[in-house]
Amino acid sequence: MTAIRVLLVDDDPLVRAGLSLMMGGADDIEIVGEAADGDEVEALVDRTRPDVVLMDIRMPSVDGLTATERLRGRPEAPQVVVLTTFHADEEVLRALRAGAAGFVLKDTPPAEIVDAVRKVASGDPVLSPTVTRRLMEHAAGTSADTRRTRARERIAALNDREREVAVAVGGGLANAEIAAALFMSVATVKTHVSRILARLGLNNRVQIALLAYDAGLLEEHQEDGH
Repeated sequence: MTAIRVLLVDDDPLVRAGLSLMMGGADDIEIVGEAADGDEVEALVDRTRPDVVLMDIRMPSVDGLTATERLRGRPEAPQVVVLTTFHADEEVLRALRAGAAGFVLKDTPPAEIVDAVRKVASGDPVLSPTVTRRLMEHAAGTSADTRRTRARERIAALNDREREVAVAVGGGLANAEIAAALFMSVATVKTHVSRILARLGLNNRVQIALLAYDAGLLEEHQEDGH
């Protein structure tokens, strides 16, 4: 089995040492590098080719948000998991919109952080629907209406089936659960998810979920009683 290659990015050497220690105990994870600031990330990614980057949000020179945006804009970008001390934080939401596959709190039990790395390495987001909802509520405000209008314009590019799949992804369902709910094969669900990503210019399921929330699709779905 090939080990999951992980790059640690945090300006606190103690946090990096702790993460390194906890990851080092997992047979299927290899720490391939460490960075103390976002400005070191791209060069390190080129050199070490990680599958997953654990990224602190707040760093002195280049913050994790900027570093995530830069990374996710590259071809064959590694997955990014944001490290934060806050559950519902505007910066976390911005990192997710920029393409992070999820976030973990710094005081999360070690086993859960290791599990999060495994999940994103296999293409699953690390974000429960409740957390997504809380983040969206936190971000609701003056820009919410504009965001909804824009999100609805983008969602209009999807056909009915793709829209149903987008709602299911927003509800936190895994591919097998979506397949069962919408009476299609898992392979068909994967094809729909890939098409949604390509059509809307998104790069992971978290972004599909956020767009579905922004457009109000989940509220409509609940009201319809499906």
